[in-house]
Amino acid sequence: MTKEYLYKQPKTILNKGTGYLSGYTHTLNPYTGCTFACEYCYVRQMPVSLFRKGEWGEWVDVKKEAALLLNKELNREKKKGTVTIFMSSSTDPYQPVEYKEEVTRSLLEVFVSNPADFLLIQTRSPLVTRDIDLLKKLGNRVRVSMTIETDDEEIRKQFANEAPPIQARMNALKKLADANIPTQVAVAPILPSSKEFPTKLKEYVDRVCIDDYFLGDGSGGKRTNRLGIEKKYHALGLEKWYQPSVITCVEKRFKKVFPPEQIYISQAGFAPS
Repeated sequence: MTKEYLYKQPKTILNKGTGYLSGYTHTLNPYTGCTFACEYCYVRQMPVSLFRKGEWGEWVDVKKEAALLLNKELNREKKKGTVTIFMSSSTDPYQPVEYKEEVTRSLLEVFVSNPADFLLIQTRSPLVTRDIDLLKKLGNRVRVSMTIETDDEEIRKQFANEAPPIQARMNALKKLADANIPTQVAVAPILPSSKEFPTKLKEYVDRVCIDDYFLGDGSGGKRTNRLGIEKKYHALGLEKWYQPSVITCVEKRFKKVFPPEQIYISQAGFAPS
């Protein structure tokens, strides 16, 4: 898949937290677009994707001077009160372009010198470990939420072929844990997995967020349905995994391994705390 990278000068970098992320004062996206191109990504059904030439995953806008803008807006917002930030709501802050551009790293450098009250970093990329030096300086003001939707690599390839391999993400979790960085695993969205999945994760984290298409896509599953994901489940013979009751079954599996206070469902798992 050919990738197109454009450089844009945004007028603002912090957006008001709304809807599913209304628990945050702001969301922060270092890029527009995401080359991980997960097939189930709800952003495919949002205006940022629908009104753009090219398929989701084929293009990325790199936000120029993002750090300068963030510092300015942080100073303004902190005067108003508590500032809690979700990074990122519609892109992965550690997608491959970050290796070169380091926009996300530049934003973390701002947070080190001008910290928000809380920052959640949502990613599925092991590249986040590159920034352990900065994350350590943020202490309990930060949490890294690593998406691991399944323990089945073949399933991962079916739904998120461009995303990093599962074991690489688990290895990244270990590095973060060894550095005492607050972390969680986001089993979001739930993909078909084995009964041993919770046990495999227990080695790396003590906090798990479980979410599905019906609670987590911001539209009761309507956005995901328009993507044709249900048809894919049927084509793969996995239709039993595509229904609202699955999250309860998966939660029961995790409760056999994790204490209840370490398991969060949907929105509660992403809330600032």
